[in-house]
Amino acid sequence: MNKIQLEEAIQRFKDAKVLVIGDIIVDHFIWGKVSRISPEAPVPVVNVSREEMLLGGAANVLKNIFSLGGRGELCGIIGRDELGTRLVDMVEELSINSNGIVHGRRPTTVKTRIVAQGQQVVRFDREQVGIPSKGPLGGMIEFLDEHLSGFDAIIVSDYAKGVVNEQFMTHLHQCRKNLFEKSGRKIPLVVDPKPSNLHHYVGATVITPNHLEAKNISGMELQEEPSIHAAARFIRDEIGCENVLITRGEAGMTLLRDDNTLTTIPAMAKEVYDVTGAGDTVVATLALGLAVGCSVEHAAMLANHAAGIVVGKIGTASVNMAELSDCLK
Repeated sequence: MNKIQLEEAIQRFKDAKVLVIGDIIVDHFIWGKVSRISPEAPVPVVNVSREEMLLGGAANVLKNIFSLGGRGELCGIIGRDELGTRLVDMVEELSINSNGIVHGRRPTTVKTRIVAQGQQVVRFDREQVGIPSKGPLGGMIEFLDEHLSGFDAIIVSDYAKGVVNEQFMTHLHQCRKNLFEKSGRKIPLVVDPKPSNLHHYVGATVITPNHLEAKNISGMELQEEPSIHAAARFIRDEIGCENVLITRGEAGMTLLRDDNTLTTIPAMAKEVYDVTGAGDTVVATLALGLAVGCSVEHAAMLANHAAGIVVGKIGTASVNMAELSDCLK
């Protein structure tokens, strides 16, 4: 597939509809400047200039899909609190249906980052981790039963907060299987994983561990190509997935396809300012590519270009269709 064909695939993103399942997070940024050290402790004093709330976690994946011109919906759990209400408002402001967002008892997860002079000073999280209670989990399963057939691809965005759990994932795999047996449609499943939940991802179309995650899953030191190939093959065989895409930062990406072909895709970033949310951009672009008929290799190429753009931005950023198209020229 040449650049013209990749560009044509990007233009077809508008015809794709992706379901994003996973841990919904609010990203809270506090921006300011540091001019002195506190007399109370050896820490910088940040003079706050502004604050902003952004969609994070699985919600940031959805934002990336929207930014790239695609359509999608979000399935996950938030709290019955002010932050949860604000998050739903942010989703609906994108003209995205929020029916898959279920309210639960635990609070909405929020990550607060304090950024000064373009650098993150500290981050603190407010969250309650664990498998959701019966009611919210049942609400997610009900949404899946009623709406899965209306999507062209699925993303599981696992931040290890508990939404991606054995009961729900077993049901998801069965729903995909039932749909395939009934209609012949095999909806691509892209997973942004956590090593501790590896067994939940059985049968995924593509799993996208980063370098450290691949190392932790396989127990191997990833240095030369043979060790990377071995780690990717271990992951694929361990969970019976079709393809493994290891994201390796400045070293680019390594793709092990279902035919055992190993492909290295060089990094595209000119300058790296912030890797926050880069994994979200990768899975969003990858899923859109698969949804419009790209091979996994060509979808990974588009995801690599998108990642190269987003790491050049500060904060939980996203990539738009015009930016992705321009980088192919």
